[in-house]
Amino acid sequence: MSDTKHILSRAECSALRGIAILGIFLHNYCHWLKGIVRENEYTFHIGNSEGMWHAMTSPDGNLPLHLLSFFGHYGVPVFLFLSGYGLVLKYENSSKPVAEWPFLRYHFLKLFKMMIVGFVAFTIIDMITPNRHHYQALDIIAQLGMFNNLLPDPDHIIWPGPYWFFGLMMQLYIVYRLVLYRRHWGLTVALMVVCWLLQMVCDPTGDTLNRLRYNFIGGILPFGLGLLVGRFSWTGSLPPLVKRNSVFMLFISLALIFLFSFNYQTWYFVPVFIISASVALVKLLPAAVNRQLDWMGSISAALFVCHPILRKIFIPMSLWGDVYAGLLLYIVSSVCVAWVFKLLMDKMPSPRKV
Repeated sequence: MSDTKHILSRAECSALRGIAILGIFLHNYCHWLKGIVRENEYTFHIGNSEGMWHAMTSPDGNLPLHLLSFFGHYGVPVFLFLSGYGLVLKYENSSKPVAEWPFLRYHFLKLFKMMIVGFVAFTIIDMITPNRHHYQALDIIAQLGMFNNLLPDPDHIIWPGPYWFFGLMMQLYIVYRLVLYRRHWGLTVALMVVCWLLQMVCDPTGDTLNRLRYNFIGGILPFGLGLLVGRFSWTGSLPPLVKRNSVFMLFISLALIFLFSFNYQTWYFVPVFIISASVALVKLLPAAVNRQLDWMGSISAALFVCHPILRKIFIPMSLWGDVYAGLLLYIVSSVCVAWVFKLLMDKMPSPRKV
Protein backbone atom coordinates (compact mmCIF):
# COMPACT_ATOMS: atom_id res chain seq x y z
CA MET A 1 0.00 0.00 0.00
CA SER A 2 1.47 3.32 -1.03
CA ASP A 3 2.23 5.93 1.62
CA THR A 4 1.39 8.80 -0.73
CA LYS A 5 -2.34 8.53 -0.08
CA HIS A 6 -1.98 8.91 3.68
CA ILE A 7 -1.26 11.92 5.85
CA LEU A 8 1.48 9.92 7.61
CA SER A 9 4.01 7.65 5.92
CA ARG A 10 5.19 4.40 7.48
CA ALA A 11 8.52 6.02 8.40
CA GLU A 12 6.74 8.97 10.01
CA CYS A 13 4.52 6.62 12.03
CA SER A 14 7.64 4.82 13.26
CA ALA A 15 9.25 8.16 14.14
CA LEU A 16 6.12 9.07 16.11
CA ARG A 17 6.43 5.78 17.99
CA GLY A 18 10.02 6.76 18.74
CA ILE A 19 8.91 10.11 20.18
CA ALA A 20 6.16 8.42 22.19
CA ILE A 21 8.38 5.77 23.76
CA LEU A 22 11.05 8.34 24.63
CA GLY A 23 8.44 10.34 26.50
CA ILE A 24 7.03 7.30 28.29
CA PHE A 25 10.19 5.58 29.45
CA LEU A 26 11.82 8.84 30.58
CA HIS A 27 8.64 9.96 32.33
CA ASN A 28 8.39 6.65 34.17
CA TYR A 29 11.80 7.30 35.69
CA CYS A 30 11.62 11.04 36.36
CA HIS A 31 8.27 11.09 38.12
CA TRP A 32 9.65 8.79 40.84
CA LEU A 33 12.33 11.31 41.84
CA LYS A 34 12.04 13.43 44.97
CA GLY A 35 11.12 17.08 44.49
CA ILE A 36 10.11 16.63 40.83
CA VAL A 37 6.76 17.92 39.56
CA ARG A 38 4.15 15.18 39.25
CA GLU A 39 1.91 14.69 36.22
CA ASN A 40 -1.83 14.93 35.74
CA GLU A 41 -2.50 11.58 34.07
CA TYR A 42 -5.40 9.71 35.66
CA THR A 43 -6.65 12.58 37.80
CA PHE A 44 -6.28 16.35 37.69
CA HIS A 45 -4.53 18.25 40.50
CA ILE A 46 -4.19 21.97 39.86
CA GLY A 47 -1.21 21.99 42.25
CA ASN A 48 0.75 19.84 39.78
CA SER A 49 0.07 22.33 36.98
CA GLU A 50 1.06 25.22 39.21
CA GLY A 51 4.21 23.34 40.16
CA MET A 52 5.07 23.01 36.46
CA TRP A 53 4.50 26.73 35.97
CA HIS A 54 6.82 27.49 38.89
CA ALA A 55 9.49 25.14 37.49
CA MET A 56 9.34 26.87 34.11
CA THR A 57 9.37 30.42 35.45
CA SER A 58 12.10 29.70 38.03
CA PRO A 59 14.21 27.10 36.23
CA ASP A 60 16.97 25.14 37.92
CA GLY A 61 19.12 22.18 37.01
CA ASN A 62 16.15 19.85 37.36
CA LEU A 63 14.02 21.56 34.69
CA PRO A 64 14.46 18.72 32.14
CA LEU A 65 13.30 16.26 34.82
CA HIS A 66 10.25 18.40 35.62
CA LEU A 67 9.30 18.59 31.94
CA LEU A 68 9.72 14.86 31.36
CA SER A 69 7.81 13.99 34.52
CA PHE A 70 4.90 16.32 33.77
CA PHE A 71 4.55 15.81 30.00
CA GLY A 72 6.23 12.48 29.19
CA HIS A 73 3.19 10.31 29.91
CA TYR A 74 1.48 11.89 26.90
CA GLY A 75 3.42 9.41 24.80
CA VAL A 76 0.55 7.01 25.61
CA PRO A 77 -2.09 8.97 23.61
CA VAL A 78 0.37 9.16 20.70
CA PHE A 79 0.55 5.35 20.73
CA LEU A 80 -3.25 5.13 20.95
CA PHE A 81 -3.61 7.51 18.01
CA LEU A 82 -1.19 5.43 15.93
CA SER A 83 -3.05 2.24 16.88
CA GLY A 84 -6.37 3.63 15.66
CA TYR A 85 -4.76 5.03 12.52
CA GLY A 86 -3.06 1.71 11.76
CA LEU A 87 -6.22 -0.35 12.29
CA VAL A 88 -8.06 1.68 9.65
CA LEU A 89 -5.28 1.26 7.11
CA LYS A 90 -4.93 -2.44 7.83
CA TYR A 91 -8.55 -3.59 8.15
CA GLU A 92 -10.92 -1.04 6.69
CA ASN A 93 -9.40 -0.56 3.25
CA SER A 94 -9.65 -4.23 2.35
CA SER A 95 -12.64 -5.87 0.69
CA LYS A 96 -12.26 -8.88 2.99
CA PRO A 97 -14.10 -8.48 6.33
CA VAL A 98 -12.45 -9.68 9.53
CA ALA A 99 -14.46 -11.89 11.89
CA GLU A 100 -14.66 -10.90 15.55
CA TRP A 101 -13.03 -13.88 17.23
CA PRO A 102 -9.98 -14.22 14.91
CA PHE A 103 -9.37 -10.46 15.23
CA LEU A 104 -9.56 -10.45 19.03
CA ARG A 105 -7.57 -13.67 19.36
CA TYR A 106 -4.79 -12.33 17.12
CA HIS A 107 -4.48 -9.04 18.99
CA PHE A 108 -4.62 -10.68 22.41
CA LEU A 109 -1.80 -13.05 21.46
CA LYS A 110 0.20 -10.20 19.91
CA LEU A 111 -0.05 -8.19 23.15
CA PHE A 112 0.62 -11.29 25.27
CA LYS A 113 3.78 -12.06 23.30
CA MET A 114 5.08 -8.58 24.13
CA MET A 115 3.94 -8.54 27.72
CA ILE A 116 5.03 -11.97 28.93
CA VAL A 117 8.74 -11.45 28.16
CA GLY A 118 8.92 -8.28 30.22
CA PHE A 119 6.61 -9.51 32.97
CA VAL A 120 8.61 -12.66 33.67
CA ALA A 121 11.92 -10.78 33.64
CA PHE A 122 10.51 -8.04 35.85
CA THR A 123 9.09 -10.39 38.48
CA ILE A 124 12.47 -12.15 38.76
CA ILE A 125 14.34 -8.86 39.23
CA ASP A 126 11.63 -7.58 41.56
CA MET A 127 11.93 -10.62 43.82
CA ILE A 128 15.71 -10.25 44.25
CA THR A 129 15.85 -6.48 44.74
CA PRO A 130 14.69 -4.42 47.74
CA ASN A 131 11.08 -3.29 48.16
CA ARG A 132 9.57 -6.12 46.16
CA HIS A 133 5.91 -5.98 45.25
CA HIS A 134 3.50 -8.25 47.14
CA TYR A 135 1.47 -9.95 44.41
CA GLN A 136 -1.91 -11.51 45.00
CA ALA A 137 -2.95 -14.50 42.89
CA LEU A 138 -5.77 -12.55 41.23
CA ASP A 139 -3.37 -9.73 40.34
CA ILE A 140 -1.14 -12.15 38.45
CA ILE A 141 -4.04 -13.83 36.66
CA ALA A 142 -5.50 -10.45 35.75
CA GLN A 143 -2.17 -9.27 34.32
CA LEU A 144 -1.78 -12.41 32.24
CA GLY A 145 -5.39 -12.07 31.07
CA MET A 146 -4.96 -8.31 30.57
CA PHE A 147 -8.06 -7.38 32.53
CA ASN A 148 -6.37 -5.95 35.64
CA ASN A 149 -7.54 -2.43 34.68
CA LEU A 150 -11.01 -3.52 35.76
CA LEU A 151 -10.01 -4.43 39.32
CA PRO A 152 -10.32 -1.99 42.23
CA ASP A 153 -7.35 0.22 43.14
CA PRO A 154 -5.42 -0.18 39.85
CA ASP A 155 -2.72 2.22 41.12
CA HIS A 156 -1.46 -0.43 43.51
CA ILE A 157 -2.33 -3.80 41.98
CA ILE A 158 -0.85 -3.27 38.49
CA TRP A 159 2.84 -3.90 38.82
CA PRO A 160 4.93 -2.89 37.00
CA GLY A 161 2.73 0.16 36.64
CA PRO A 162 3.22 0.84 32.89
CA TYR A 163 1.71 -2.58 32.11
CA TRP A 164 -1.77 -1.10 32.54
CA PHE A 165 -1.35 -0.22 28.85
CA PHE A 166 -1.86 -3.84 27.78
CA GLY A 167 -5.30 -4.05 29.39
CA LEU A 168 -6.23 -0.69 27.89
CA MET A 169 -5.23 -1.77 24.40
CA MET A 170 -7.17 -5.02 24.67
CA GLN A 171 -10.28 -3.09 25.67
CA LEU A 172 -9.84 -0.73 22.72
CA TYR A 173 -9.44 -3.66 20.32
CA ILE A 174 -12.72 -5.09 21.65
CA VAL A 175 -14.53 -1.76 21.31
CA TYR A 176 -13.11 -1.25 17.83
CA ARG A 177 -14.09 -4.63 16.42
CA LEU A 178 -17.49 -4.94 18.10
CA VAL A 179 -18.64 -1.31 17.89
CA LEU A 180 -16.60 0.89 15.54
CA TYR A 181 -15.24 -1.38 12.79
CA ARG A 182 -16.40 -0.11 9.39
CA ARG A 183 -19.18 1.91 11.01
CA HIS A 184 -20.08 5.50 10.19
CA TRP A 185 -17.56 8.00 11.53
CA GLY A 186 -20.38 9.63 13.51
CA LEU A 187 -20.49 6.62 15.84
CA THR A 188 -16.82 7.14 16.70
CA VAL A 189 -17.47 10.81 17.44
CA ALA A 190 -20.54 9.95 19.52
CA LEU A 191 -18.55 7.47 21.63
CA MET A 192 -15.79 10.04 22.14
CA VAL A 193 -18.37 12.60 23.31
CA VAL A 194 -20.07 10.16 25.70
CA CYS A 195 -16.74 9.19 27.26
CA TRP A 196 -15.80 12.86 27.60
CA LEU A 197 -19.06 13.64 29.41
CA LEU A 198 -18.60 10.69 31.76
CA GLN A 199 -15.25 12.10 32.82
CA MET A 200 -16.28 15.74 33.03
CA VAL A 201 -18.90 15.06 35.69
CA CYS A 202 -16.37 13.30 37.93
CA ASP A 203 -14.45 14.75 40.83
CA PRO A 204 -11.11 15.81 39.24
CA THR A 205 -9.15 14.13 42.04
CA GLY A 206 -11.54 11.28 42.78
CA ASP A 207 -11.29 7.52 42.50
CA THR A 208 -14.08 7.31 39.89
CA LEU A 209 -12.15 9.41 37.39
CA ASN A 210 -8.97 7.51 38.21
CA ARG A 211 -10.60 4.17 37.38
CA LEU A 212 -12.30 5.47 34.23
CA ARG A 213 -9.01 6.72 32.85
CA TYR A 214 -7.33 3.36 33.43
CA ASN A 215 -9.86 1.89 31.00
CA PHE A 216 -11.04 2.52 27.43
CA ILE A 217 -13.17 5.50 28.49
CA GLY A 218 -9.96 7.38 29.21
CA GLY A 219 -8.24 6.30 26.00
CA ILE A 220 -11.00 6.62 23.41
CA LEU A 221 -10.23 10.26 22.55
CA PRO A 222 -6.77 9.71 20.99
CA PHE A 223 -7.72 6.26 19.70
CA GLY A 224 -10.88 7.59 18.04
CA LEU A 225 -8.91 10.50 16.60
CA GLY A 226 -6.58 7.99 14.97
CA LEU A 227 -9.56 6.17 13.45
CA LEU A 228 -11.00 9.42 12.08
CA VAL A 229 -7.71 10.64 10.66
CA GLY A 230 -7.12 7.25 9.04
CA ARG A 231 -10.56 7.21 7.43
CA PHE A 232 -10.53 10.79 6.18
CA SER A 233 -6.92 10.50 5.05
CA TRP A 234 -7.83 7.45 2.96
CA THR A 235 -10.72 9.25 1.25
CA GLY A 236 -8.52 12.27 0.47
CA SER A 237 -10.55 14.59 2.71
CA LEU A 238 -7.45 15.66 4.63
CA PRO A 239 -4.92 17.81 2.75
CA PRO A 240 -1.21 16.95 3.03
CA LEU A 241 0.74 18.82 5.67
CA VAL A 242 3.18 21.15 3.93
CA LYS A 243 6.05 22.69 5.88
CA ARG A 244 4.40 26.07 6.45
CA ASN A 245 1.24 24.46 7.82
CA SER A 246 3.30 22.16 10.03
CA VAL A 247 5.14 25.10 11.59
CA PHE A 248 1.85 26.84 12.32
CA MET A 249 0.30 23.64 13.72
CA LEU A 250 3.31 22.99 15.95
CA PHE A 251 3.31 26.42 17.59
CA ILE A 252 -0.46 26.56 18.03
CA SER A 253 -0.45 23.05 19.50
CA LEU A 254 2.32 23.89 21.98
CA ALA A 255 0.47 27.01 23.11
CA LEU A 256 -2.77 25.08 23.63
CA ILE A 257 -1.00 22.27 25.47
CA PHE A 258 0.29 24.80 27.94
CA LEU A 259 -2.95 26.79 28.31
CA PHE A 260 -5.24 23.76 28.52
CA SER A 261 -3.14 22.14 31.26
CA PHE A 262 -4.43 24.61 33.88
CA ASN A 263 -8.14 23.82 33.81
CA TYR A 264 -9.91 20.53 34.43
CA GLN A 265 -12.45 20.99 31.64
CA THR A 266 -9.78 21.74 29.02
CA TRP A 267 -7.15 19.31 30.34
CA TYR A 268 -9.13 16.45 28.80
CA PHE A 269 -8.25 17.75 25.30
CA VAL A 270 -4.51 18.16 25.86
CA PRO A 271 -3.79 14.75 24.21
CA VAL A 272 -5.28 16.06 20.94
CA PHE A 273 -2.71 18.84 20.81
CA ILE A 274 0.09 16.55 21.96
CA ILE A 275 -0.70 14.41 18.91
CA SER A 276 -0.93 17.37 16.51
CA ALA A 277 2.35 18.78 17.86
CA SER A 278 4.05 15.39 17.46
CA VAL A 279 2.78 14.97 13.90
CA ALA A 280 3.95 18.47 12.99
CA LEU A 281 7.32 17.81 14.59
CA VAL A 282 8.07 14.69 12.52
CA LYS A 283 7.09 16.65 9.42
CA LEU A 284 9.63 19.35 10.29
CA LEU A 285 12.57 17.42 11.70
CA PRO A 286 15.58 16.75 9.44
CA ALA A 287 15.62 13.36 7.76
CA ALA A 288 18.70 12.33 9.78
CA VAL A 289 16.87 12.92 13.07
CA ASN A 290 13.75 11.12 11.87
CA ARG A 291 15.89 8.12 10.92
CA GLN A 292 17.07 7.88 14.52
CA LEU A 293 13.50 8.23 15.80
CA ASP A 294 12.44 5.61 13.26
CA TRP A 295 14.98 3.20 14.76
CA MET A 296 13.77 4.05 18.26
CA GLY A 297 10.24 3.34 17.06
CA SER A 298 11.35 -0.05 15.76
CA ILE A 299 12.37 -1.11 19.31
CA SER A 300 9.51 0.75 21.05
CA ALA A 301 7.59 -2.40 22.02
CA ALA A 302 10.68 -4.02 23.53
CA LEU A 303 11.68 -0.78 25.26
CA PHE A 304 8.21 -0.45 26.74
CA VAL A 305 8.25 -3.91 28.30
CA CYS A 306 11.83 -3.78 29.59
CA HIS A 307 12.20 -0.26 30.96
CA PRO A 308 10.44 -0.98 34.31
CA ILE A 309 13.09 -3.65 34.96
CA LEU A 310 15.95 -1.20 34.51
CA ARG A 311 14.12 1.48 36.48
CA LYS A 312 13.90 -0.83 39.49
CA ILE A 313 17.68 -1.33 39.31
CA PHE A 314 18.88 2.22 38.71
CA ILE A 315 16.32 4.43 40.48
CA PRO A 316 18.06 4.05 43.88
CA MET A 317 21.15 5.78 42.47
CA SER A 318 19.10 8.85 41.56
CA LEU A 319 17.17 8.78 44.83
CA TRP A 320 20.47 8.75 46.72
CA GLY A 321 21.58 11.97 45.01
CA ASP A 322 23.31 11.02 41.74
CA VAL A 323 20.22 12.04 39.77
CA TYR A 324 21.60 12.43 36.26
CA ALA A 325 24.13 9.59 36.61
CA GLY A 326 21.32 7.20 37.46
CA LEU A 327 19.18 8.54 34.64
CA LEU A 328 21.98 8.19 32.10
CA LEU A 329 22.71 4.61 33.14
CA TYR A 330 18.99 3.86 32.96
CA ILE A 331 18.77 5.26 29.41
CA VAL A 332 21.81 3.41 28.09
CA SER A 333 20.86 0.13 29.75
CA SER A 334 17.19 0.33 28.72
CA VAL A 335 18.01 0.91 25.05
CA CYS A 336 20.57 -1.91 24.99
CA VAL A 337 18.30 -4.37 26.81
CA ALA A 338 15.42 -3.38 24.51
CA TRP A 339 17.54 -4.29 21.51
CA VAL A 340 18.20 -7.73 23.06
CA PHE A 341 14.53 -8.14 23.97
CA LYS A 342 13.52 -7.32 20.41
CA LEU A 343 15.78 -10.07 19.09
CA LEU A 344 14.21 -12.49 21.57
CA MET A 345 10.65 -11.41 20.73
CA ASP A 346 11.36 -11.75 17.01
CA LYS A 347 12.33 -15.39 17.61
CA MET A 348 9.10 -16.21 19.45
CA PRO A 349 6.21 -17.74 17.52
CA SER A 350 3.81 -15.12 16.19
CA PRO A 351 0.02 -15.51 16.09
CA ARG A 352 -1.46 -16.12 12.66
CA LYS A 353 -2.44 -12.85 11.03
CA VAL A 354 -6.06 -12.10 10.19
